[in-house]
Amino acid sequence: MSAAVSDEGLLARVRETLYSAVVGDVLDSLGRFHQILPAAIRPMLPDRKLVGRAMPALIADVHGPQSQPFGLLTQSLDALEPNEVYVGAGGTMRCAYWGEILTATARTRGAVGAVVDGFHRDTRGVLAQDWPVFSRGSYAQDSSVRSKVIDFRVVIEIDGVRIEPGDLIIGDVDGVVVVPAEVEAEVIERSLEKAATENVVLTAIEGGMSATEAFATYGVL
Repeated sequence: MSAAVSDEGLLARVRETLYSAVVGDVLDSLGRFHQILPAAIRPMLPDRKLVGRAMPALIADVHGPQSQPFGLLTQSLDALEPNEVYVGAGGTMRCAYWGEILTATARTRGAVGAVVDGFHRDTRGVLAQDWPVFSRGSYAQDSSVRSKVIDFRVVIEIDGVRIEPGDLIIGDVDGVVVVPAEVEAEVIERSLEKAATENVVLTAIEGGMSATEAFATYGVL
């Protein structure tokens, strides 16, 4: 089995079984206390979920027309590979960092979602494509004279959360969690165990067990 096929199966299992909260809990248990992006970064619709590999892009402010409008934006989009998540951050969020045409480009290349530490626009056009975009909200302001992509497939940070190329990104209605590659296998294994235990606890509580007894028995709340 090729590495790509194996990773496809892993991502599918994570997508079907796990969610940001349980993964965040496990990261906490490993001493990784700062792996969830700011609460303001939300899915455009609450049922949107994404699981994929980070393709980070670094954004910077500009002030007025540029010799190369948008900087390396088109190159970063064209570099996307299947199962990747475009993660854009940087600058002072003076404009929209994502929109309808960017969505179409990324989606067509097989990317599975976008996360931007900033705003999106073209909301109706993005939603019509049924493809997950996470942002701080909608804002019509164009980026061409206000920001540009200055590099991609590089390490970036969002509110102190380090994001490296290939890191596992899991996003849903509760937020976006970043799983570093060096702990990924352990995090996934423990998260699957915790999710299964939570189902047992829920059944026990619905059957009459007190929260105190459930926590003492299972160590999960």
